Formats: sequence, structure tokens, C-alpha cells
Amino acid sequence: MKILVQKYGGTSLASPQRIQAVAKRVVDAFSKERMPMVVVVSAMGDTTDDLIQLSSQISSTPNLREYDALIATGEMVSAALLSMAIHALGVSAVSLTGTQAGIKTENIHSKAKIVHIDISRLRKELDQGNVVVVTGFQGFNDVQDVVTIGRGGSDTSAVALAAALGAPVCEIYTDVEGIYTTDPRLVKDASKLRDITYDEMLELAALGAKVLHPRSVECAKENGIIIHVRSSFSPNEGTFVKETSTMEAKRPITGATLSEEEAIVSISQIPDTPGVASIIFSHLAQILVNVDMIVQSASENGTTTISFTIHQDELPHAEAGIREVAGLLNAGEVRIDRDVAKVSIVGVGMISKPGIAAKMFDIFASHGVNIKVISTSEIKISCAISRRDGRKILQDIHAQFGLDNLQ
Repeated sequence: MKILVQKYGGTSLASPQRIQAVAKRVVDAFSKERMPMVVVVSAMGDTTDDLIQLSSQISSTPNLREYDALIATGEMVSAALLSMAIHALGVSAVSLTGTQAGIKTENIHSKAKIVHIDISRLRKELDQGNVVVVTGFQGFNDVQDVVTIGRGGSDTSAVALAAALGAPVCEIYTDVEGIYTTDPRLVKDASKLRDITYDEMLELAALGAKVLHPRSVECAKENGIIIHVRSSFSPNEGTFVKETSTMEAKRPITGATLSEEEAIVSISQIPDTPGVASIIFSHLAQILVNVDMIVQSASENGTTTISFTIHQDELPHAEAGIREVAGLLNAGEVRIDRDVAKVSIVGVGMISKPGIAAKMFDIFASHGVNIKVISTSEIKISCAISRRDGRKILQDIHAQFGLDNLQ
């Protein structure tokens, strides 16, 4: 049985009028496609941010179980209101929480991963002819507590449900018409992509492109699900995220990103002995700190310096852990540079096109911009620089690599 899975983001549901517009879109698709339909929703507009702010007024370090119980309510409101709006248009609908939809997660609050989905309740509701509206971003753990799966997790909820239900495509509706070569708010000539590979989208999402959550792309790749990113305000076709082997010859670079919320942490005078890096990064992993770019200096007098980048949001709970592990190793000073932006280029085509890195570094040199850290993979080059230089570098990279004229 074919199933249509759609997901609508917070901007698409930001007001009663927009919820009614989404309901009409859902009903039109349900009537046209004549197949069972599951709709995953985010919280309305800035509701999640408002709930987080509310919790911070009660406690600077809220209990994570209660934190999840609080912020999960935003999606519940959206799901109930959208179901009401669909009913008002003459189509039967039912809203389900993540728990009711059978979304089982790890026993980790606020950043859990989905481990299994029991689709029996979903199948029952679909067989009764209901459009099923599911709260994104949440599930339940071993003791039936509400657990959230991290910011942007509604994308992951939608793709995981599509995989569990055997849907070949998951439509993600947002406030832009698809995936662009860069953020069109920063570069006015950004080009919309018709398609993009899973690997390219994974890199772009991890590097700061905010249209899709990286875990949703991982899930889609693992299960062979095509993600169709579309605008909820336009009928136009969007961008297809899928596996394809035809794009390498067409373009060496697919996109560029800028993250302006980075920090570089440097731990100096670390004993230059085997296993030290493992101790540092295992400790950070245990406190759920995501580390990106890593560089280790040459040994000097039996010690070394290890530097790495983390997102600014990680600093409040990461800093104490970083200083703790530095103390355990009898290391020297811990320095934190908060004036950091990360500029990156991504493309499967750069594997077979020499000179991409040289061209990128020439752009930095032409602006007199110093590179603090460099990180590369087969399809990515990232450079950490001063935040004040980020936007001009992004704009020049976009122009110099011809991203405003992609065919």
C-alpha cells in the first residue's frame, strides 16, 4: 500500500490562517492522490523558542525530563489544530503524539535518537480512512516518558515514519522553495537546486544549512527515501535529495555555507603521549558535546596543543567539562575564541577536479583574511575565520565558483 508522508515546519503553521492553508493543501493532496496520508508537524512559529525561554525563567539548568515534557507541548498544539482544520474541510483526521504513534527512542532526554517505530496504531488509523497528524520532534523511552530528539527533529520524525511505513518519498514543506546553493538571505543570487545527493546534503546540513536536519538526511540515505523539499506557500516543484550518479560531471561545487555561531577551543601543553586525544574527545562525547574541526600542533618539549571547533550553543554546558579534562591531563591553558565563523564549500565533483582548494584559498588571500583552522573531506572544505569576514567571503566564494549560474 502506497503512503504519502508530508512534514510542515513551524513557519508553515505560524498562525490559524496558515494552519487552515496547510489543511487545504493536505486535503487537496489526499483527494488527488487517493492514498493513505501521514502529516508530521512542528510547533507553531516561535513556540519552541518561547517555551525554552519560559523554562529558563524558572531554572538555568532545568531537569531534562521536565524540559522535554514542556517543549513537546508545542507540537501537540499544532497537531490538534491542524486535525481540527482538516475536519472542518470534510476529511476525517486524527492527531497522535509521538508516543501514540509508536516512536520509541533512546533513554536520553533532549537529544535522543529514534530506535524503533511500532506502526500498529498508525496502520489502524490509516485503515479507517483518517489523515494521521503526528507530532514531530518527540517519542517515548523505556518508562513511557516523553523524550525529544533535538532541535530540527521533526524532519527526522517524518523521514523515520516514511521508512517505517514503506513510503518512497517524504515531502518536507518549509518557507523556502527548496535547497539553494547558499542561504538566499545572505547571497541574493543564490540558485535553487533541482536535485542534490544525500552526501552533499549531509555535509551542507552539518555545516550550517538550516533547511534540513542532518539526521533526517542520514535516515533517508539509509532507507533509500527521496526527500522532496518544497515551499508550503507555492505549488512549484522543490529540490529532490536522493542518490544520483549524474551530477559529478555537471558541477564540482554544489553549495557553500556560513555558520556564524562557532567557537574554537584550544588546550595547550597537553602531554604528547599516545591516547591523550582519545581521553579528551571521549570525555566530551560522554557529556554530549559535538566537536567539528580538529587540529593538533607539532610536539614541542614533549607537549602539544589541540584545538577544535564547537557550536556556540554547546559552550555553556561544554566549558566546565573541557576544563575538567584539561585538569585531569595536567594540561596548560584552555583558550576559547568566540569570534569565529566557518565558511565551507561542498560538492561531489571536487573529488575529480584538482585546484578547488587552491582557488578557495586564493579568495581568502585576496581579501587579506587569515584562516584559523582548515578541515577537509573528499567532498568538503571548511575554514574557520574571524566572524566579521564571514559574509564577504561567502559572497565572493559563491560568485567565483559560479554558484549563481548553475544549470
